[in-house]
Amino acid sequence: MGEIKLEGVTKKFDDFVAVKNVSLTIEDGKLFSFLGPSGCGKTTILRMIAGFETPTEGRIFIDGQDITEEPPYKRPVNTIFQNYSLFPHMTIYDNVAFGLKLKKIPKKEIFDRVNDILNIVQMYDQKQKYPNQISGGQKQRVAIARALINEPKVLLLDEPVAALDLKLRQKMIIELMNIHDLFEITFIYVTHDQGEAMSLSDKIAIMNRGEIVQIGLPDDIYERPNSIFSAFFIGDTNLISGTVTKIEKDYIEVETGFRLNDEIVSLDSTYTQEVKVGEKITLSLRPEKIAVSRRAPNSQSDFNILRGKIEDILYLGTHTQYIITVGDQLFKVFSQHKKVYFDDTALDWDENVYLYWHDTDSFVIKEENFEKKETIIESQEMRDKRIEVNGKRQKTV
Repeated sequence: MGEIKLEGVTKKFDDFVAVKNVSLTIEDGKLFSFLGPSGCGKTTILRMIAGFETPTEGRIFIDGQDITEEPPYKRPVNTIFQNYSLFPHMTIYDNVAFGLKLKKIPKKEIFDRVNDILNIVQMYDQKQKYPNQISGGQKQRVAIARALINEPKVLLLDEPVAALDLKLRQKMIIELMNIHDLFEITFIYVTHDQGEAMSLSDKIAIMNRGEIVQIGLPDDIYERPNSIFSAFFIGDTNLISGTVTKIEKDYIEVETGFRLNDEIVSLDSTYTQEVKVGEKITLSLRPEKIAVSRRAPNSQSDFNILRGKIEDILYLGTHTQYIITVGDQLFKVFSQHKKVYFDDTALDWDENVYLYWHDTDSFVIKEENFEKKETIIESQEMRDKRIEVNGKRQKTV
């Protein structure tokens, strides 16, 4: 068992509050991630679970046992740091065997257990090498083997793939998932990388300024963010401010400042939080949810429709990113490359286009969005400066 429970945990460094009143339960055997920007408190939580820091307030439990005051060596946890902390003067074999030797395990058992786990992490044929003779990805495998051979209830991972290049990082994430499934112990993973957290986590806690702002399944947080911070920290989004004018069982109607055919536009959206008529709210709309076309959709009953002008186009291989002005707001739209249409011409700069999306693809956030243009993409002023510096814009699709 490896259930972790934090009750009202706060950590202060002099007058600075690094972690503020955090309470949560991490279920046994789960791969749980703390995700947030630098300085949000995620690593401090990890260090308190490991025993390297003591909470200023609150308690920490593993399987119901209060470990708040226990020293690190008495806790059933092991930690993998970003730099792996391997002993440079020891071989790979001796690095992995180190913890078992401290426990005075019989040599034959050490030999068998070390060789078994080196086989699992695919490092058996490298066991007589030293850390400076292997790659970064191999060092991580050795660090994992050294941590797991002691049979901890919980494995703590502090940005363990941050130092690797992109392809190796992606490969190691898959290996971490496989190792987690094989050993079936609790993994607690700290990262500032949204893609890592989304791809490997059973559950994610998003942190900001020492507090947890949202906990949930990866797809739930992505599709249903509970705050503007969550919406922007996981992926890109467009924010639309408006006032609730109608509430139905399955959707609400929101009046915006946009106009279409000289009429003020009202948008439909799904909702889960309680709202009231007349309340000012924000809609979160992911760029990939929006279709863009010279023509309006044939069936318009289930679609929200706006009209705007293309300001910028960026070809990104897997998709094209459009920046489109609607009224005084800039929208970001991702158009995935699924087919090549030989009888259609590509959208171009300054074209007037329709933006439309299904009414279930936006989500209500009960916050007013006061800085929508600045928080979505660079301002008009900055884009004008970039265009002026680079000269005439070049079509990229």
